[in-house]
Amino acid sequence: MSTSPTIGFIGAGNMASAIIGGMLDSGFRAASIWASAPDDEHLQTIRRKFGVSVTTDNRYCAQQADVVILAVKPQIMADVCRDIAPVVQNTRPLMVSIAAGLTSTTLDEWLGGGLPLVRVMPNTPSLVGKGAAGLYANNAVSDEQKETVESIFNSIGKALWLDDEEQLHAVTALSGSGPAYFFLMLEALEAAATEAGIEAATARELAIQTMAGAAEMAARSEHDPAQLKRNVMSPGGTTEQAILTFEDGGMRALVEKAYKAARARSQEMAQELAEANR
Repeated sequence: MSTSPTIGFIGAGNMASAIIGGMLDSGFRAASIWASAPDDEHLQTIRRKFGVSVTTDNRYCAQQADVVILAVKPQIMADVCRDIAPVVQNTRPLMVSIAAGLTSTTLDEWLGGGLPLVRVMPNTPSLVGKGAAGLYANNAVSDEQKETVESIFNSIGKALWLDDEEQLHAVTALSGSGPAYFFLMLEALEAAATEAGIEAATARELAIQTMAGAAEMAARSEHDPAQLKRNVMSPGGTTEQAILTFEDGGMRALVEKAYKAARARSQEMAQELAEANR
């Protein structure tokens, strides 16, 4: 992008820093980015690293922005939104929340109502530019604003739109929590290989590279995961024996059960957060 709207980050933690870095790499101008947080020392580190403008005043940050990205913890979001509400009701920016669980209706109420608002469910691989984000926009968001949000989150991975806000709970259980599922598999594979005599560091490196390679193959292939799996298997071979063991052990059912548990907890947390701040 040769030009960009002014983006203001309320909250300047790890995820905000990752987004800022990705934006700069993809062509957003540092001069068009603001960040606010209570810790001025931390803000100065961000200023030196990225060349963006910083302030400890959330209202001032919001006042500068065409797009305000709410990057604070869900537990303090109500206070932050109510604090900046007088400003954003006057300037009418696009509001973007990356907080899990808080609905667009709840956020809009805290912000005074009637604002264009996008909810984003990013994940931790965004910190290394390999994120997966689900996006949902309320009816006040324009197509141009959607393009802006999409470009921001594509700068740290892949961003995909959802038609139904309720689906963000499903995204949370898939890509939001998903990295931990794969870390569990890495942990288990490393332990099994180490038990078989491979040095732990070697086992970990082989497991990580294998997972990264499999993911890249899936991303590039025209085949679905089931066919890719079959391509690795030979009748009576080692892979077939491992896959049969997974299947006999109920791996599919366990994954489904774990996924549903994560989705249900996301729904519960949304209700708890809304009720706690009424």
